[in-house]
Amino acid sequence: MNRPGFRLALCATLLALLVVLLGAYTRLTHAGLGCPDWPGCYGFISVPYTEAQLAHAELHYPNAPVEAHKGRNEMLHRYFAGGLALMILVLGAQGWHRRVDIGQPVGLPLLLVGVVFAQAAFGMWTVTLKLWPQVVTAHLLGGITTLSLLCLLTARLSGRFAAPLRRVDPGLRHLAAVGLILVASQIALGGWVSANYAAMACTDLPTCQGQWWPEADFANGFHLMQHIGPNYLGGHLDSTARTAIHLTHRIGALLVAVSLSWLAWRLYRARLRGLAGLLMFTLGVQLALGISTVAFHLPPGLAVAHTAGGAALMATLTFINYRLRPAWATARKQAPNVWHHAHVLLHLGPHR
Repeated sequence: MNRPGFRLALCATLLALLVVLLGAYTRLTHAGLGCPDWPGCYGFISVPYTEAQLAHAELHYPNAPVEAHKGRNEMLHRYFAGGLALMILVLGAQGWHRRVDIGQPVGLPLLLVGVVFAQAAFGMWTVTLKLWPQVVTAHLLGGITTLSLLCLLTARLSGRFAAPLRRVDPGLRHLAAVGLILVASQIALGGWVSANYAAMACTDLPTCQGQWWPEADFANGFHLMQHIGPNYLGGHLDSTARTAIHLTHRIGALLVAVSLSWLAWRLYRARLRGLAGLLMFTLGVQLALGISTVAFHLPPGLAVAHTAGGAALMATLTFINYRLRPAWATARKQAPNVWHHAHVLLHLGPHR
């Protein structure tokens, strides 16, 4: 039987995925600065459209002319992100209110509340720092982290997946943890590719610019202490630096593919065929989307789907790591609540 809050956590997980995809679409349509201020848009709660509002926007933001379609994309992302934040706050309050219940997660919902506040700050800095790549990448990672933690919370509130699997080889747990780290790193690289507009630095496969190893400037491509501003729309790096970023992302994809394929084989050998099949499916779809994105020269639909594939792969690895957790970890999480109930019963006994 599912615990209280399961449905809300599931809805929040789906909404978090939508927010991540809306963020990717906002980026792909060059609408990251569709509203030059935060959290409003030219000082309003929506994109200005009346003559008076447009005059106000022109007066106060003369260097940022109103582009309604970009502003709408940006504000739609903010509206849904705000709704997600409210749902997470409710989950945090529910977790704290039910903290004495056996098996009720408390630290995880409160961690999500902290993450969502950090995400709000990164969302603001994305605008105020004019799409600084470091902040844009961190904002993407924050969104993926939020989605992964919500997946974990949903699994923990689900009665079906509450108990850990038995007799799991510790080596398999370690391999799953390594896979999770590799996927998170690859998503960070993907964010760095997007933030520096390096997706089309290589337009052919399997070579890049007709060569197996073209000229690449890794020092500038991964120079993390670059100056802030004035505006990173369109990117500032030269072609060799963008090539270095793109090549690194491709190499990372190969490492992830090999590591996760080996993990899927180990899961299959351990008779966890459902987990193995889920992992291979999400990995295969993501690899196909990545190849198609380059082959078809970054169409927005495929690029958004590629982001969705990365999020799905991260959620899958989060779920696998949760299912492979040791039994003593579950017992330790429930122990404080058990002792609390025992303490209450001891005190109530003599007065009955």
